[in-house]
Amino acid sequence: MHHHDLVGIGSASESKENMFSRTRNVPRTLALALAAAAAFTLGGPLTTASAIDHVTCDPDAGFLKIWSHMNGRQSVDCYANRGKTDFGGWWVDQISTGNNDVKYYDANGDVVKIARWNNVKYNNTPKVKAIEIL
Repeated sequence: MHHHDLVGIGSASESKENMFSRTRNVPRTLALALAAAAAFTLGGPLTTASAIDHVTCDPDAGFLKIWSHMNGRQSVDCYANRGKTDFGGWWVDQISTGNNDVKYYDANGDVVKIARWNNVKYNNTPKVKAIEIL
């Protein structure tokens, strides 16, 4: 038995330090992925894992582009690839579908389809729960 391993752990802060260094063996890629996911959620509506991707806007790429606002915050978000994602009940000011056929799921229960290559500006902004690229 190695009693000397237990002796001299020292102060609580020192043992916390030891715990921290042990947890750093968790694969760093996981931590980076979580940090990246957190960074996206701060910027705008929440996205969930699915085939649809929240992408950097590029005017030449034909992405779905959505201008939205909530609680005094503005957001411009672009999406690519088929799939559905949560939009968190943000109010949509404008949708440019790019080369995507799109559905949005209104908080009032309505589902609205917009064909590709359309740009829609809303005077009466819909509160959107989810978006889907078809």
